[in-house]
Amino acid sequence: MLEQTFIDLITNYSDNKSYNLECWKEIKKNYTSKSRHYHNLQHLEHMLNELESVKSQVQDLDTLLFAIYYHDIFYKSTKTDNEHQSALLFEKRISKTTFPNINKCKAQIEATKEHKLSTDPDTNLLLDLDLSILGKDPKEYQTYSANIRKEYKIYPNFMYRKGRAKALNSILQQDTIFKTDTFITKYEAQARENLKTELELLEGGLFNYHN
Repeated sequence: MLEQTFIDLITNYSDNKSYNLECWKEIKKNYTSKSRHYHNLQHLEHMLNELESVKSQVQDLDTLLFAIYYHDIFYKSTKTDNEHQSALLFEKRISKTTFPNINKCKAQIEATKEHKLSTDPDTNLLLDLDLSILGKDPKEYQTYSANIRKEYKIYPNFMYRKGRAKALNSILQQDTIFKTDTFITKYEAQARENLKTELELLEGGLFNYHN
């Protein structure tokens, strides 16, 4: 599904089949890097699956789809500019097509860094799709949090616990984790429960992360 959806998307703006396939292969290569345990193709597939239920709310589907595919194409746990680098790589590749909304899509990709409420409805949907894993059942959430730990395995447990707790607290302090009514209704309560549970384990030193 992932490959065909992307090929169909880019073919709308490029009749160069070899280039279109080259772009997909780059996406696949980056998202299947050995260092990726959560920010991988499964994450993209999860976002596309979640998108199905809110497609009727999307104003510019192609821009949103490009943002989904490219928002984590550059990802290194030791870097703080992943979103910016991802946006630049998107621009470099898709500027060779006739796609007209390069800057709009770049802005959506950049927005996944701070996850702040946007004046653009599609950006808010992207942010909610990106974080929808937080509202899944506790077992699926636990798998997610364990995979995030694997991506940060370069850091010892005491450092990781401190950084992760700070990130979770920052999310919990927001009025709502999600930006759209649909996702607030669907996932907000469970997401808060999941984050609070992990935070309690982190702060109590009970979460036995394994590098």
